[in-house]
Amino acid sequence: MNELTLYVRNGCHLCDDMKAELRPFRDELGFILNEVEVGWDGELAERYGQLLPVLVKDGVEVCHYFLDPERLRAAFG
Repeated sequence: MNELTLYVRNGCHLCDDMKAELRPFRDELGFILNEVEVGWDGELAERYGQLLPVLVKDGVEVCHYFLDPERLRAAFG
């Protein structure tokens, strides 16, 4: 099964929004969603901290800030 990684930070309303928006696509595209808490320090915070949430498939960024359904579907094409 395909996997997506969603980089998030606790308390981030955009992160919560993207998680909710991804739910209907699970059945359509057939993926498992892995959430990774970025926190405030370290490599992940440095890499993704200003872009959260960041959705990644196979190491490639699909979108950040807001879900882009077209790019999401294209990532599975």
